[in-house]
Amino acid sequence: MTAIHSDAEFRAALAGLSVEQQRRVGKHFLDNISELSDNPKLEKSLALLEGTEVSDQDIADAFRVASTAARDSYTLCGREADWRRQASHFFAAAAAACLGATGKEGQDQELAWTTAMNARMARVCEKIAQGEGYDNSEVGEQYKILTDFLGAP
Repeated sequence: MTAIHSDAEFRAALAGLSVEQQRRVGKHFLDNISELSDNPKLEKSLALLEGTEVSDQDIADAFRVASTAARDSYTLCGREADWRRQASHFFAAAAAACLGATGKEGQDQELAWTTAMNARMARVCEKIAQGEGYDNSEVGEQYKILTDFLGAP
């Protein structure tokens, strides 16, 4: 697999993955921003994606945890304008996207893409909280993660 250098290449490569593969690479995107999560329940729910035998019910239960975390953190960050909490919200939103339901037309191709976009937003919020400019490094990290994932046997 050649390296990915643009979002068009990135999105096209993600669209070619199965739902299971999208969830696995999405988990790698989440691992790359794991320090932005402040919810141990969410981290435990995401750990199931590392298993080989994951049931639909396990995914549904983990999705409920992630969805609740995203909803709860949204109301907190919206009210308090705390950028660190905003980062945590986007981490939870990325997790919910990664664990999301499938079956609607076109939705299967969007799990990893939506996970990646929310992960990028989490990183932007972290940079704002730290008073730093956003350097787009998360995008490059995601390209590398996907390139490595696709090249893995």
